[in-house]
Amino acid sequence: MPLPRLARVIVLALAIAALGATGAAGDEALVEVNDIVLRADGGFEPQTLPRRQFAPIEFQGHVDISARRGAPLSPLRQALIDFDRDGRLSVAGLPTCAPETIAQQSTAQARRTCRGAIVGSGHVAAAISLLGAAVQTRAPLTIFNGPRLATGPSVVLHARTLVPLPETYAILVPIERLRGGFRYRARIELPPLAGGLGALTHIDAKIGRRYRAAGRSRSYVSARCSDNILQTHGDFTFADGTVISGLVEKYCNDK
Repeated sequence: MPLPRLARVIVLALAIAALGATGAAGDEALVEVNDIVLRADGGFEPQTLPRRQFAPIEFQGHVDISARRGAPLSPLRQALIDFDRDGRLSVAGLPTCAPETIAQQSTAQARRTCRGAIVGSGHVAAAISLLGAAVQTRAPLTIFNGPRLATGPSVVLHARTLVPLPETYAILVPIERLRGGFRYRARIELPPLAGGLGALTHIDAKIGRRYRAAGRSRSYVSARCSDNILQTHGDFTFADGTVISGLVEKYCNDK
């Protein structure tokens, strides 16, 4: 859907790096645009990484979205997440999970069906407008290694909500290779929630997977510390045309 011609675009350039060179979560970014309040943060472990070689890491992050002054929350429609050039994704030999395979399954069923493809987990929450009131719903999130696409690898985001009725979401997220300061972009297109009555209010995820393939130990996510900073950039587009763009930087230590 094209954005309105007078779409409100706010650019938030943030260097969120605590003194003492920490890459852990805890320094939350906050931005308020019109009636939308967005909070975000992320981190990685371990914080000490090689300068030139890639080493396994686990990445975690969260986003919270709310409305100011009791206004109705505009639903998030798209999120573009870019990952630092010093990060690397490895899917060689890792099982995949097609979204249609788990599109009607509960969380437990999906995790059993595609157990070998799990690369992360977390939670999602949404506000559902029912009879003039906003009802909160929360569900576990599972991230699976998805099928290979023409643009590169993918992940599948799976969650099952119970309000107002049981509904399963299995969202295919393409991951494309970029040039320049960022290596990968994940493109998340969010479908209408609860038949258009819902708006996403929270997502948190921890991503990382160690596995063996072709006789070698591998890591789904790896990183190096070539310039002592790892960056994540996000563009968040809402149904009312608001776009929030932000950059989060975290220090790393080289060894």
